[in-house]
Amino acid sequence: MPTVTVVVPCYNEQDTIRLLLEAIYAQTYPRPELEVVIADGLSQDQTISRIAAFQTEHEDLAVRVIQNQARTIPSGLNRAIEAACGEMIVRLDAHSIPRPDYIANCVAALKSGRGANVGGVWEIRPLGTGWQARGIAAAASHPLAVGDAHYRFTERAQITDTVPFGAFRRSLIDKIGYYDESLLTNEDYEFNTRVRQAGGTVWLDPAIRSTYFARSNLKELARQYWRYGFWKARMLKRYPDSLRWRQALPPAFVLGLILGGLLAFFWRPVAWIVGGVLWSYLLILLLAGVQLAWKKRDPAMIIGIPSAIMVMHLAWGSAFLWSLITG
Repeated sequence: MPTVTVVVPCYNEQDTIRLLLEAIYAQTYPRPELEVVIADGLSQDQTISRIAAFQTEHEDLAVRVIQNQARTIPSGLNRAIEAACGEMIVRLDAHSIPRPDYIANCVAALKSGRGANVGGVWEIRPLGTGWQARGIAAAASHPLAVGDAHYRFTERAQITDTVPFGAFRRSLIDKIGYYDESLLTNEDYEFNTRVRQAGGTVWLDPAIRSTYFARSNLKELARQYWRYGFWKARMLKRYPDSLRWRQALPPAFVLGLILGGLLAFFWRPVAWIVGGVLWSYLLILLLAGVQLAWKKRDPAMIIGIPSAIMVMHLAWGSAFLWSLITG
């Protein structure tokens, strides 16, 4: 039975860290073969005290906390991997709750040779009860918002370009290196790009499932997707061949709106074209909202879905363009 280290970067996660630890404790994988290494970015809230309370109450699960002085996700992952003793690494997030068979299914997929890095599907839930939180959670797994990011909605096991979190043999680090600490986000995608360039397979298995808590309001969502878009552009400068259509559409849409808006001052027909595109876009989002409102019996989706998807597209696309201009 391979030993497994669960690595978790975290910062100010007092609301969810206990949920994650309890989910790891409930895993079907043998507890003596498990350890958890949490790389804390000098949290200012009750994160550390809540981890300490869990350690006191669950001494049969090895949980260690190390400091992540750089306070970024990739640096936290690297410090945790450096401290890991396990033969296999399972990377999780402090906002996630893995199903009880999560680790066992990761290990089974690795042992069967399905992939060099394996991962599963997010079941996205709202972090809060308001209409914004519910709309964001629903949008985060809607094809209109995420395109062909299959790890957000698929039920079919398949080779893919990236997976959330990921599990891999410790020896993979010796082959392709650690996470890139110059990227503040998109570290998983960049890591998986190097896996594929080295001849490895990234395997998505819907039997590997975890709950992920989405952002609670549109302001936080905009900040999140601005970071995603900004650092995606920086990553794609290094690996242009890794560009997917779902990543190209938001910046193309934003650029089209900007250029169309400028040209409309000089040539009126352009204004009609831009207006037509915008009204069509809004209509499609509204129809998606109505459909989900009916399906979920939640009228707030009529506003929540269009609002969340627009924020995701515009923040991501604008940040991508800004990164190209300033980079």
